[in-house]
Amino acid sequence: MAPSPDECARSVLETVPMVMRAIRQEMRSHRESGLSVPQFRVLIYLARNEGASLSEVAGHLGLTLPATSKMIDVLVARNLVSRGRAPGDRRRVALAPTELGRSSTRTAREATQSRLAERLALLAPSELSTVLSALGALGSIFSSDPQIATREKEQHANPGN
Repeated sequence: MAPSPDECARSVLETVPMVMRAIRQEMRSHRESGLSVPQFRVLIYLARNEGASLSEVAGHLGLTLPATSKMIDVLVARNLVSRGRAPGDRRRVALAPTELGRSSTRTAREATQSRLAERLALLAPSELSTVLSALGALGSIFSSDPQIATREKEQHANPGN
């Protein structure tokens, strides 16, 4: 008998936090010396969202604009983040990691990926295939892709399909 969506949701809620805790722990252990965890989170966010605004970074961190601005000032002074003008909107400041900032996150990401690979090597090849397939499925339904959102809306409107 196939598992229900509710059973899968329960399992995701139990498993994903453990995986994320391991990822965060590894990433933090490989961050550049003197870089706080929130500063490191800014660099990771900007590596994925180059050109983000101060408001977007503040929203991601759950901090106020003044607190985020001070943090960005420190990262700019350390040559880890650059400020520039957003294309098409001179009033908007776009933030991006510098090459040094990218290098810092890349090093931590590579070390973390290596450590995760060591843990995943404990699984059988068939289990690795299952994990990869499941992650692909989860990625497709949790993607911010508008087509996915449309498909979700259609499935909820027509549950028999």
